[in-house]
Amino acid sequence: MKNFKHISVAHSPDADDIFMYMAVKFGWISSKNLNFSNTALDIQTLNVEALKGTFEATAISFALYPLIKNDYALLRTAVSFGEGYGPKLVKKKGVFLKRNFKVALSGEHTSNALLFRIAYPEARIVYKNFLEIESAVLSGEVDAGVLIHESILNFSTELEVEREIWDIWREFGSSDLPLPLGGMAIRRSLPLTDAIECERVLTKAVLMATTHKPLLSKMLLERNLIRVDQDELKTYLNLYANDSSVSMSEAQLDALDTLFALGVKHGFYSEPIKARDHLVPTEYQNLRFS
Repeated sequence: MKNFKHISVAHSPDADDIFMYMAVKFGWISSKNLNFSNTALDIQTLNVEALKGTFEATAISFALYPLIKNDYALLRTAVSFGEGYGPKLVKKKGVFLKRNFKVALSGEHTSNALLFRIAYPEARIVYKNFLEIESAVLSGEVDAGVLIHESILNFSTELEVEREIWDIWREFGSSDLPLPLGGMAIRRSLPLTDAIECERVLTKAVLMATTHKPLLSKMLLERNLIRVDQDELKTYLNLYANDSSVSMSEAQLDALDTLFALGVKHGFYSEPIKARDHLVPTEYQNLRFS
């Protein structure tokens, strides 16, 4: 019997990450030499575990990547970018935010936190699980909070949007590139052929998911694997798990370079990097067998 190499894949429990991985989980996509297991964790925990090198393949906030570039390569697939939308800074209706307002963010290394800190350098930040941010604003524990994932679709009517992270991106980052939010990284210690195969499988999974979106969405809803209803799921997947999630485009790679350069400019990273230099070199497969 052939021995399969095991790949641990970590992703967030939000609908788009689950959707993009489930074609592997349901056996729609397979590999001749790899098998996969998955773990769902909130995005800040994923970022922390990536800093430790815990998982072979993991979802990350793109803003984290320069801090793990020596240990992880970027995968081209299962990416989420905003195109005129993204996380939202919310507050109670009618509340005026002072310059040093207290705010809840979903994690220190998230992409929305990087952009928020650039735009609001005097804000007092607390970090919370993304599922707790709305209630923290409603209770008055914090003055405002940045909502992510499905929370941007169905937050309380007692709240209003103070600012879109998309607008901060347009002001400080780019006016014509998509907003980089999250993607996948793979541990560099894996043999290159395994990394290439892992990217192939995950890319096919995302393509399969987007091609059969109604069927897979129905299966997720029937199994209670997600936190939203049918209409919200459709809206959310159209935003964050769509054709542009299958494999990063040139514009998306340019957007990553812009995010990384912005982080260097504002002191979050020590040196600039280019996203293309840190992708899995899939051309190796063709060269090896040519």
